[in-house]
Amino acid sequence: MATVCHRPEGLEQLEAQTNFTKRELQVLYRGFKNVRTIQSLECPSGVVNEETFKQIYAQFFPHGDASMYAHYLFNAFDTAQNGSVKFEDFVMALSILLRGTVHEKLRWTFNLYDINKDGYINKEEMMDIVKAIYDMMGKYTYPVLKEDAPRQHVEVFFQKMDKNKDGVVTLDEFIESCQEDDNIMRSLQLFENVM
Repeated sequence: MATVCHRPEGLEQLEAQTNFTKRELQVLYRGFKNVRTIQSLECPSGVVNEETFKQIYAQFFPHGDASMYAHYLFNAFDTAQNGSVKFEDFVMALSILLRGTVHEKLRWTFNLYDINKDGYINKEEMMDIVKAIYDMMGKYTYPVLKEDAPRQHVEVFFQKMDKNKDGVVTLDEFIESCQEDDNIMRSLQLFENVM
């Protein structure tokens, strides 16, 4: 299988499309190239595949199994759905997550939870993501969580979010519910001062 190298768009264009300065983009690109170098010395400026994503998350969460959450997150970053994340994909998502408006962050998060990309979140999709998060955190969380904690978590959230009780959560229901929840809003604000 041939290695396809990818050069990113000009940093000036990315600066205009994101909430990052040219200097910040240069730093991000260097880090992205380093991740690629770990993946393949043949093309350090190329793209990141899902396996590399999983390896990175495994290092951040050594006490749990981050593979499923990394899979879902990778799919959210992989906007072209072609099995790879280009630097542009990465930096556009990062711009939203770190410096986007509340509405942009919630729309991106909705896309993460909408696993089958049908425009709705059903209870099974929410359960899959929440279970992946619990698995990633591992069995060593404090306080120790009960086995059915993910299901209980989903039941409470889904009940709050499914405003019209039709069995699915729309983007509008998701955004409205999240904006009504102070804990969710505080967690979104934590990312704003990372960079």
